[in-house]
Amino acid sequence: MLSSYRRIFTAPGSAAFSSTGFVSRLPISMTGIGIVTMLSQLRGSYGVAGLVSATLAVSAAILGPQVSRLVDRHGQARIIVPAMALTIGAVVGLLLCARLNAPDWTLFVFAAGMGVMPSTGAMVRARWAHLYREDTDQLHTAYSFEAVVDEACFIVGPILSIGLATSVFPEAGLLLAGIFLAVGVLLFAGQRSTEPPVHEAAQHAGRSVITNRGLQVLILTFVATGAIFGSVEVVTVAFAEAQGHKPVSSVILALWALGSCLAGVVFGALKPAGSMAKRFFLGVLFMALSMVPLLLVAHAVHGIGGLVAVGAALLVAGIAISPTLITAMALVERLVPAAQLTEGMTWTTTGLALGVAAGSSAAGWVIDASGAAAGYWVPFAAGVLGVLAALAGLGRLRAGLAAAQPVEVPSGTVERPVDVER
Repeated sequence: MLSSYRRIFTAPGSAAFSSTGFVSRLPISMTGIGIVTMLSQLRGSYGVAGLVSATLAVSAAILGPQVSRLVDRHGQARIIVPAMALTIGAVVGLLLCARLNAPDWTLFVFAAGMGVMPSTGAMVRARWAHLYREDTDQLHTAYSFEAVVDEACFIVGPILSIGLATSVFPEAGLLLAGIFLAVGVLLFAGQRSTEPPVHEAAQHAGRSVITNRGLQVLILTFVATGAIFGSVEVVTVAFAEAQGHKPVSSVILALWALGSCLAGVVFGALKPAGSMAKRFFLGVLFMALSMVPLLLVAHAVHGIGGLVAVGAALLVAGIAISPTLITAMALVERLVPAAQLTEGMTWTTTGLALGVAAGSSAAGWVIDASGAAAGYWVPFAAGVLGVLAALAGLGRLRAGLAAAQPVEVPSGTVERPVDVER
């Protein structure tokens, strides 16, 4: 199994761009929770903290794909360094306003400015695609590895952010996120030998890749998937608090991420055959069905036994996450023109971010109205919506994959079409 992963790093520079990509990705998992933890302590209001964090999520959903579109047109290093500098400026502004007790509206302005944070996760995957575009097995393993790295980010990042903010000073978590972003982006941008070249088609691309019908299916499904992620996190914390063991919630959520990590490692060593569209649908279906045991144990078992049961259910539920996300990224690589790959991958993460914001908000309303255990109906409902979106769009995905099949050109060589069904 490990030999599969060793092989992808035989390419010169691959370890460097992947490791620096990890550092520059950590802030994505630290900023939202860092804002909530900081402002809830400094302002004494979870309401304001949540709205400022949601402002960041919405801003990133709007601005993130546009930054990635510029990356496709002008190259990674030329765009991500200025984008990072703007983000750091907004972080500093937010920290100062929070510390100096500036009016609340200033917090929203600087949080919105942080939305230009570059999506280095998409750019790392674009580099893997450039290296292994003609070797589907190697590319599958590389995407699997990056899915595991993503899970590691979402295990380590929140722990660092919350731990520093509560034990050192309130701004410490968000401050460290800014440091990681600056250092990580500068190191990542310095890896010029592995940077994908700018495609000529990207210079003249008029329409956004969002018009790709297959990508639209993935984005809609990812909104539902993000709602699962956001709601499970909020409900699990509330459920643990209701059982009198709130600190245990971090361990339970880590089990969920662990299940995904392990599944991603195993899936990356396999060579899956058959339709990618069908594999994606089955992954989304399994993700939805895995919410059923969670619902049952949350309502049936209480106390520390209930927490153990919820942890076990989430460990199993995590198995569906990485394989589904890995397959989705492979679908993006096939459906989207190479000249717009970074933008395409960023749109999927944008869908996840919007879903997380919606899911966490919906979970909070249900918990306040009906209790923590009832909150697990939210991820189940989100899972059902995800299944319906994936099922309704299955034909689009299949048509897009068919259009993206290699075609013969007059010289007798095989090329991938420049564009696919939109």
